[in-house]
Amino acid sequence: MSAGQIAALVAAGAFVLLVLIAAVPLLKLGRTLDEATVAIRKAHEGSAPLLDDAQTTLRQVNTQLERVDGITAGARTVSTNVSVLTSLFTATLGGPLVRAAALSYGLSKAVKARRAGKDAGAHARGRRRRGRR
Repeated sequence: MSAGQIAALVAAGAFVLLVLIAAVPLLKLGRTLDEATVAIRKAHEGSAPLLDDAQTTLRQVNTQLERVDGITAGARTVSTNVSVLTSLFTATLGGPLVRAAALSYGLSKAVKARRAGKDAGAHARGRRRRGRR
């Protein structure tokens, strides 16, 4: 064997050793990738029911929101009707009722003033008579 052949054998042995040393991390990396693939597959399988449940929940929420929209529209209609009814009442009965209340208040004040005037007159007459005596 010549020196070139020995050098080739040493180089071949070193290359085999290098391949063996590099094979261990490559095998571990392959296992890691396999485990990652399995984990991703399980996550995908587990997320499908969750997404289905979320979609069902969103459908139910949309149904409830439609009901709330109907209730809100009904409340808006009722408040509009009450506003119109209040305006109608004010226009037809409000003015006369205010006038009637003002009239009754004025009459009660006039009656009280007249009674107070009669009482004051009676007292004044009584004093004059007492003074004359």
